[in-house]
Amino acid sequence: MTRNLLHLRGQLFLVCLSLLFMGSTTAATPATLDTLTSKDAAGGLRAALSQGIDTAVAQLGANNGFLNDPKVSIPLPPALQKAERALRLMGMGKDADNLKVAMNHAAEAAVADAKPVFKQALQRMTVADAKAILTGGDDAGTQYFRNATSAQLTAKFKPIIARETAKLQIASLYDRYAGKAANLGLVTAQDANLNDYVTAKALDGLFSRIADEERAIRKDPLGQTSSLIKKVFGAVR
Repeated sequence: MTRNLLHLRGQLFLVCLSLLFMGSTTAATPATLDTLTSKDAAGGLRAALSQGIDTAVAQLGANNGFLNDPKVSIPLPPALQKAERALRLMGMGKDADNLKVAMNHAAEAAVADAKPVFKQALQRMTVADAKAILTGGDDAGTQYFRNATSAQLTAKFKPIIARETAKLQIASLYDRYAGKAANLGLVTAQDANLNDYVTAKALDGLFSRIADEERAIRKDPLGQTSSLIKKVFGAVR
């Protein structure tokens, strides 16, 4: 009986040792960029950038999404900033405050239209684009979007922003005032038109927020919920 028990224990020990050895040799090793398939690389990048887009649009498209965020809040245009003190002394301080609020609300209203444009850019992304972005800087994906979508987003944003700023009479007054300042070289031609100014600032804020999301994913890929994002961005760390 004792001999059989000892024999059984010995056999059990060998089985455990064998399983342990097998586990140590077959355990998955962390992926590297060279071992990633093109499909995984492109898929992981699209998932990460799509996540960044969704978060940025949700944050900035919310009520006061621009206005309450010091990093992206749109200030008074340079031409109006120079004259703000004088305008306030003339009793136009409320107009200036209303203009700032309206500009930021116009930007948040326009942001929702950005998502389809970004999604289309993701679908057009090639495998070569994906690998270049993965090995690029912390905001390489954001820069890809800026190059691929700025013209289309500007065209989409302008009518929305024009509709919102048209509600204020000061918008047309500003355009005339800043236009004269631009002729004198005091402001840029872009800043001389309120709608152009707000459109440019809205895009800057949107790309800035997407860049923040991209950096967060690159910094902590293992903290992401998507296993594909973890695999792809963990491989390029």
